[in-house]
Amino acid sequence: MKSIVRGGGLMAGAALLLSGCGNLGGGKGDSRPIAGPAPATAGVDGPAKLGEPFTISGTTYTPADIADYDDVGYASWYGEELAGRPTANGEAFDPAAITAAHKTLPLPSYVEVTALDTGRTILVRVNDRGPMANDRLIDLSRGAAEQLGLTGGVAAVRVRRTNPPAAERAQLRAGGAVPDRIATPDSLLMILRSKLKGMPVPAGVSANVAAATPSTPTAPAPAQPAGGDRFIVEGPGAKKPAAKPAAKPATPVAKPAPAPSAASGSHAVQVAAFGSQSRANAAAKSVGGSVVKAGNLWRVRMGPFASDAEAQAALGKAKAKGFRDAVVVRDR
Repeated sequence: MKSIVRGGGLMAGAALLLSGCGNLGGGKGDSRPIAGPAPATAGVDGPAKLGEPFTISGTTYTPADIADYDDVGYASWYGEELAGRPTANGEAFDPAAITAAHKTLPLPSYVEVTALDTGRTILVRVNDRGPMANDRLIDLSRGAAEQLGLTGGVAAVRVRRTNPPAAERAQLRAGGAVPDRIATPDSLLMILRSKLKGMPVPAGVSANVAAATPSTPTAPAPAQPAGGDRFIVEGPGAKKPAAKPAAKPATPVAKPAPAPSAASGSHAVQVAAFGSQSRANAAAKSVGGSVVKAGNLWRVRMGPFASDAEAQAALGKAKAKGFRDAVVVRDR
């Protein structure tokens, strides 16, 4: 698992965000007077907080309230390491919730995150500061990474700030996911991938993204989460990186289990249709299905299944992965 220091401290910290007591010592990230770590709370959308500029590893970051923020870069993700610990705005970190950490966006704020290999786009609530690795744009929670289809260590993404409806905000605050946005068309994906030019391409990034980003690859990304550090507060006047979890043997990420199927049957699940074979392959992999060419489209199907009950179970899996228009079909 990647090293994470996720918590209530970062620069402005939970104390700054919730009690107004925090203050960075000149933006150096070395000391600050605070009243102590604030207890973690449930998600709320009060006035957005920024905090003062801070410096990490020689790079200074200045939080800013940019309504039309739109950028491309690389996303990492984190899992269970610090479940229950306070985030930078004092909320308890829930690995299954659809949240993220960003260096400069207001806390909280909402962003659409698009995977540049598949075009899949989800809505995410930003409630923490990070990742402190300079080559990462955003850190996703495990829940957000799963919804986006990110199972490796790092992926190319677009992050665009948005102002979602109140009902979607409430759903994310409660820890749930909202339906995927409309998939980004291939023409726009090519433009977004080209904006990555000049950035180091981490190992493991999909080939169609890497091809549009000529650069010298960085060291291989681990299969498990590999995000940047966060800062936590450990008592009055103290701020330092949180202790990193003990190193664990690298283990491959489990591949999605194939949908229950039979050697033959008359039932199947029509998951989705795509104009791009690469996107269809990615969708099929996420649900354990197969891709079939149909005219100018690539269709993703699960099955065949011997009974309607098996097909309905597979349908539930497809919908859980975000394919809301999936349906059971019967071959005659």
